[in-house]
Amino acid sequence: MIVNIIKARRSFAEMLELDEEAFHLDRVALTLAMEEYPDLDLPHYLKRLDTLAARVEVLIGRERAPAGIIEGINEVLFVQEGLRGDSEDYYNPKNCYLNEVLDRRLGIPITLSVVFMETAKRIGFPTAGVGFPGHFLVKHAAGDREIIIDPFNLGRILTRKDCRELLDKMGRSALPMNDSLFEPLGNRAIITRILYNLKGMYEESEQDSKALSVIEKILLLNPGIPSEMRDRGLLYMQAGLFAKALSDLEYYLDHSIAPEDLSSIEAHIKTLRNIIFASN
Repeated sequence: MIVNIIKARRSFAEMLELDEEAFHLDRVALTLAMEEYPDLDLPHYLKRLDTLAARVEVLIGRERAPAGIIEGINEVLFVQEGLRGDSEDYYNPKNCYLNEVLDRRLGIPITLSVVFMETAKRIGFPTAGVGFPGHFLVKHAAGDREIIIDPFNLGRILTRKDCRELLDKMGRSALPMNDSLFEPLGNRAIITRILYNLKGMYEESEQDSKALSVIEKILLLNPGIPSEMRDRGLLYMQAGLFAKALSDLEYYLDHSIAPEDLSSIEAHIKTLRNIIFASN
């Protein structure tokens, strides 16, 4: 078990050393799942994506208008394959793992978007991930026009009005609707967002060891984020790793400006110092 975890963590870390051009979204998304699924057959799932794209190619033929290509991708992914958004069990961690999304045909906006984008990439149809607040989307730039696609809702094409309604539905009416909401995200940012989703799911279900594993990956991707150092420190503390907890919580205070949880973190640090001092 420990050997598998170490091997999976090393594989993920090696992926992060690649430059942006070689940082392939499909491979990294599958690699981050290896710690949870040590027997994961990465080539098998990459071939699954290849096959989906090949089916789209056959379906669309010579059709190269954006609307026709999107319709072809939607037909294969959401009609023939039956991929759909998991509205009933949205916070199931399986929805964050690309292998599970392909096997169960269920996912959340960001992982279904990854399947859509990777299928599109394989047929030469450029798309980008959009970190729309609370609901990941995909866009295709067609000349001076952008087409916004919602893979969570069967690849529906959205207007700006639809996006406004989406914000309102999620209780984010105060957010202004502007171009910044539709800025494309790089692959590293997409993987980070998947990890944040996964972290929240494990925290919600009180699976502390798995939440800690996810935080470790977040910090591999984005070293030194104070809030993640704090959260890792608190989990270390619960696990009895007091020296590591103290180091992380001290880092958090040293790199945060007037944090709202100052008093509670200072209390934890005092407790940890007393425990460590008493044991020496």
